[in-house]
Amino acid sequence: MKALVTGATGFIGSVLSRELISLGHQVRALVLPGEDTGVLEILGIEVIEGDLTNPESLRGICDGVETVFHLAGRVTDWGKKELFYRAILDATRYLLDEAAGRTERFVYISSMAAIGLGRHMKGIRETDPAFKSGIPYNDAKLDAEKIVMEYHDSGRISCTTIRPANVTGGGSVWVRDILDKMRSMPLPLIDGGRYSSSLIFVENLVDGIILGATRDNARGKTYHLRDDWDVTWKRYITDLGSFIGKRPVGSVPYPVANFLGRVCDAIFTPLNIRPPLTRMAVEITGRDNDVDNTLAKRDLGWNTRISYQEALQKIGVWVMDHYLKGA
Repeated sequence: MKALVTGATGFIGSVLSRELISLGHQVRALVLPGEDTGVLEILGIEVIEGDLTNPESLRGICDGVETVFHLAGRVTDWGKKELFYRAILDATRYLLDEAAGRTERFVYISSMAAIGLGRHMKGIRETDPAFKSGIPYNDAKLDAEKIVMEYHDSGRISCTTIRPANVTGGGSVWVRDILDKMRSMPLPLIDGGRYSSSLIFVENLVDGIILGATRDNARGKTYHLRDDWDVTWKRYITDLGSFIGKRPVGSVPYPVANFLGRVCDAIFTPLNIRPPLTRMAVEITGRDNDVDNTLAKRDLGWNTRISYQEALQKIGVWVMDHYLKGA
């Protein structure tokens, strides 16, 4: 397979690119001008510069490519709506235009947040209704999913959508951001941290992404990928904190945290300042988001390969070897 990977210098994209190379595939990486691509080049990955928000810069990037893995986008819990829509929706449309008629398959990496945060999502299936939550990241992802499937249904390109749960691993925002906050301030749990952390380890996710790109029965479908770990937010944050000698402190009721998150979003986002608390963070950590992953198991033969303890050990190595040394 000759694959194009967008977001190849990012957390998930870098792991996916390495795995594709290890499996004997050829990889072309689309990167922004000025990005550090040394590691990609060492792996033998072809590097092409371009900007997904500038369609002219994408001309020819899909030539000779069989499968596109689209991971690039604005991945954060705060920011103005137009920034998310430009980096997620517009970018996906431009890439689909370039890929249609040139490549065989298009794999879009969305998020379980696209379903619509703000409710308990335990057991929700891929075919259940999704709704807009008013959180820009979530809504832009949902709109991008719709465009991806429009291209598939029209016969322009064969598409598959992957909705990961909360992706963890060394370098993940669900590791780095939590550690940063614990080091800078007391970090309370929401509702005692009693809900599932709804995690997926990055290597387990990459297993599912590649299966989604190579199985014929995955064409035109959407898959939830979430590890079968019985791990609450209290346990996960406590385990992360143990690497740096910290623990979560206290608890905030969900309604209070939700209100504070909305207020912080309204005050800080227009000023282009990262809010100390966001509604998105509250909705993820204060609700049960264990979406149903049965379809991925049935169609793709996917299962959790790396256990929570194995993943935690790998994260601990990253914390000691990279995070703390860079502090």
